Amino acid sequence: MPDTPKSYPLLQPGALLHKRGQSLDKGTAIAPPITTASMFHLPGQPDGSDFYGRATNPTWGETEALLSALEGAPALLFPSGMAAISAAFFATLRAGMRLLLPSDGYYATRRLAETFLAPLGVTIEERATANFGAGGFAGFDVVFVETPSNPGLDMIDLAAVAAEVRAAGGITIADNTTLTPLGQRPLDLGVDIVVSSDTKCMGGHSDLLAGHVASRDPALIAAMENWRMLSGSIPGAHTAWLLHRGLETLEVRFDRMCSTAGTIAARLADHPALTRLRYPGLPQDPAHNLAKAQCAQFGFLIGLTLSDEETAEAFINTCPLIRPATSFGGIHTSAERRARWGDAVDPGFVRLSIGVEPVEELWDAVSAGL
Repeated sequence: MPDTPKSYPLLQPGALLHKRGQSLDKGTAIAPPITTASMFHLPGQPDGSDFYGRATNPTWGETEALLSALEGAPALLFPSGMAAISAAFFATLRAGMRLLLPSDGYYATRRLAETFLAPLGVTIEERATANFGAGGFAGFDVVFVETPSNPGLDMIDLAAVAAEVRAAGGITIADNTTLTPLGQRPLDLGVDIVVSSDTKCMGGHSDLLAGHVASRDPALIAAMENWRMLSGSIPGAHTAWLLHRGLETLEVRFDRMCSTAGTIAARLADHPALTRLRYPGLPQDPAHNLAKAQCAQFGFLIGLTLSDEETAEAFINTCPLIRPATSFGGIHTSAERRARWGDAVDPGFVRLSIGVEPVEELWDAVSAGL
């Protein structure tokens, strides 16, 4: 088991934007180059230099430097969020082990475990996010958490769960996609591995698929890096470059999206068209006290429930400033009725992902749509 993680400094404002620029030589491009090589010049014995495109890539390295600065920990880039989750699972689980998952988290995580881990002899159990700690964590080798849950926006006390899992001899993996390290820092709260779908807010422009893992335990990082190299689960150089570009503006995009979401959610609180509203930033939300203690920002996702499927679809498909789309976290406000994918939510439930539009114009469009 890894030792209790040491403290890492918080990222200073503007650090992502200027991370690469602090070490440039005269005449070096400010934007990183896109290196598409599969082979590298390698005379003599290997010495840690780039040698083969399945193992390392200079453009990955530039992007991983930003991710590491953001997480305060070594980070590895993957071609999708699910590839990152797969690396975390296959680096920590083997036959005879027990895995605990949230029953109301991202459905693909559960499908991955059921389809590929269970046949290999991993025992899988599930619990609802709102009562995740009930029953304790004794006997679980890996505990996977997602907070806020996607799409319901329930929350887990990361510090308490991580401490209890560690005391029971297990490893905690946290999916931090919905809040990013700017909104919530699971590694600082004792979690062993963070995974993220950088397809969403980290990239931010709905034009790439990427993910990453981060950990302060060298053995875990080494195992996941070995998995990446041997499985071939590697990102493309152009994707890495796009993510690097997106990360440089993450701070300002995330702040704008969270601020606007807070304003919109507060105005929706008493709207007669809604039968239920979830946003952890609202004082009346069931997750508010935990979110206030655990998070630096309350996020850009709002869960709203309308009277029925037809009303929800009409709202999503006719509002001029909402893009009907699956996924979330882009610069454009988007929405989706998650029941269409089989999530255990009300047929009228809408996951609303707030973008970077001016708040008053967006509110006018949303309120008119409702």
